[in-house]
Amino acid sequence: MVKHALYIGNRNYSSWSLRAWMACKQAGIAFEETVIPLRRPETREMIARYAPSGRVPVLMVDERVVWDSLGICEYLSETYPRVGLWPKDKAARVMARCVVAEMHADFNALRRNMPMNIRGHSPGQGMNVEVQNDINRITAIWRDCLNRFGDADKGFLFGSHLSIPDIFFAPVVSRFHTYGVDLEPVVKAYADRLWEHAYMQEWRDAAAKEPWYIPEFEI
Repeated sequence: MVKHALYIGNRNYSSWSLRAWMACKQAGIAFEETVIPLRRPETREMIARYAPSGRVPVLMVDERVVWDSLGICEYLSETYPRVGLWPKDKAARVMARCVVAEMHADFNALRRNMPMNIRGHSPGQGMNVEVQNDINRITAIWRDCLNRFGDADKGFLFGSHLSIPDIFFAPVVSRFHTYGVDLEPVVKAYADRLWEHAYMQEWRDAAAKEPWYIPEFEI
């Protein structure tokens, strides 16, 4: 039996860890979970034991190392294809890969000015023109995916269940909630569905119990 062990950062702050964790949950695998507190004197040494990149998340598959959130998602998709982490339809899958790649590489203004802080509640903090531009692009992606491939009334970006694009936008939904970002009804309904998903609730509950605080992320 394959043994999976996932190493993540603080649930309250680590957006990339949330993505890998949600993908593992959606794939239905059993995995051991270890939190490595970030921005502490011992953090670098602890991560270096497992991750060649020096960053979390990292997934150990028996003795193999799978790192980077997208790398972990790709491994899970290929290993457990019946789960449907990528859409089956080719046109939908192309779109899904494009929006995930954009989320993986872009939206730096949003990341920088509205760091993920699940415990926080700071409406209006961090907003500026560049952040609003990022928000506008993200919500345009959501509208397009929901209209073309998803379910704007009750589902997710590419159908009735979570796929990798939803997983990649989950930390964005968290940011929108923390910083009180106003959203139009259709995209707000989608964001609310993702925020209230069972996996997100489990992650949020665990984040609320963490003892660690990183001052620079406490806007």
